[in-house]
Amino acid sequence: MISVKNLKKVFGTKAAVDGVSFNVGKGEILGFLGPNGAGKSTTMRIVTGFLPPTSGEARVGEFDVEEQPVEAKRLIGYLPENAPCYSDMTVSGFLGFCGEARGLRGTKLKDAVDRAIATCFLEPVVHQSIDTLSKGYRHRTCLAQSILHDPPVLVLDEPTDGLDPNQKHEVRSLIRRMGKDKAIIFSTHILEEVEAVCTRAIIIDRGRIVANGAPEELKARAAGAGTIVLRAADRGGAALRPFLEKLEGCSAVEVIAEQPAALRLRPKDAASAEALAARVHELAAREKWKLVELRIEEGRLDDVFRSITLPDSAPGKES
Repeated sequence: MISVKNLKKVFGTKAAVDGVSFNVGKGEILGFLGPNGAGKSTTMRIVTGFLPPTSGEARVGEFDVEEQPVEAKRLIGYLPENAPCYSDMTVSGFLGFCGEARGLRGTKLKDAVDRAIATCFLEPVVHQSIDTLSKGYRHRTCLAQSILHDPPVLVLDEPTDGLDPNQKHEVRSLIRRMGKDKAIIFSTHILEEVEAVCTRAIIIDRGRIVANGAPEELKARAAGAGTIVLRAADRGGAALRPFLEKLEGCSAVEVIAEQPAALRLRPKDAASAEALAARVHELAAREKWKLVELRIEEGRLDDVFRSITLPDSAPGKES
């Protein structure tokens, strides 16, 4: 539903987007991550036809955004950065105006507005003017306009910005529900949001894609991912270490604490972590160790993000 090929956008001498390529299919929710100034919003503005690219191609459905902008934009629901609205309008008036701009009339317009108000939990403020709303309600009002026409493609720039924890949960649940039959791309700085909502994530840094994969795949790239942590209440770490070092598939054993024992085992490769953990469990049962903890450490997405977007690290190739 979204196809981006070799996209580039240059402002003066700065390449804000530099050779970005990716696809988003129906039923897919793509999280778009990156530090401030990485090129996330610029890419999304190009995909929605708000900005022309310097070079490259963006397609929505079967339509080129530059060559067939009207046809492409009919398929898109767009929540821009900072959720701009007409502040002198009421919530219902603004949504009615946006629906008319989308070609909705009569009963279809009323039904679409009512549905968007209910979906985005706007009933308490429907007759208020937008300039009296909290930041959270303004954001939800702009989110409501993006789904008025039930588009097959949603492009959402920071969709939970300014929302309280309950509102964030509601919007994340909404995105998950809509993601079953739409193609959705949204940018966020909240890494837990990617794990909770996304089927895939892209990390962009200085205009280039430096990571692309499912959240689980990206977390597996973190330092320490797949490491096995063992704690025993009745033994010292030095006493356990020789047994553990002999296990098949174990490449190193580190004693974290001596008494009670806490050790970290590194498997020879991430794929063998579960098998090694099973061998540790069998060994502990055989030797009658009193285990209080045995787990495989899961990588953290924020560790991966920091490791590949630090200022002194060069942009890498898409992976």
